[in-house]
Amino acid sequence: MRVAGVNIPDEKRIDIALTYIYGIGRSNVRNVLSKANIDGAKRVKSLSEDELGRIQKAVEEHKIEGELRAEILGNIKRLKDTGNYRGVRHARGLPARGQRTRSNARTKRGKRVTIGAIRKDVAERMGLLQKAGSSAPKK
Repeated sequence: MRVAGVNIPDEKRIDIALTYIYGIGRSNVRNVLSKANIDGAKRVKSLSEDELGRIQKAVEEHKIEGELRAEILGNIKRLKDTGNYRGVRHARGLPARGQRTRSNARTKRGKRVTIGAIRKDVAERMGLLQKAGSSAPKK
């Protein structure tokens, strides 16, 4: 079954299945079902065409899917353009809401990369040090 251009699973209860639509969470589902006058415990496959039409009408009142994504991206772009702190954090790919980054934030910062001392043999191969025992040529 399709609601607002999204396939929702037939076997699930309607109150859970509607959360598959981006922008409709558990609290919005209660509003949609009360406007459509439908019991949330009903399964999607047991809905009639009339009930489905009422749900679609109630869902259209909410900002969902592409329209919502575009608004969120616009908000983030505005933050970046104004150059405020949250915009800078978004631009750098770091947490924007005050979370610590010293020990956590792996999903935002990516895989751990060790930065520190280099072993002598690696540094010699990279040309950062001269080989042991050899000295600079004398004049």
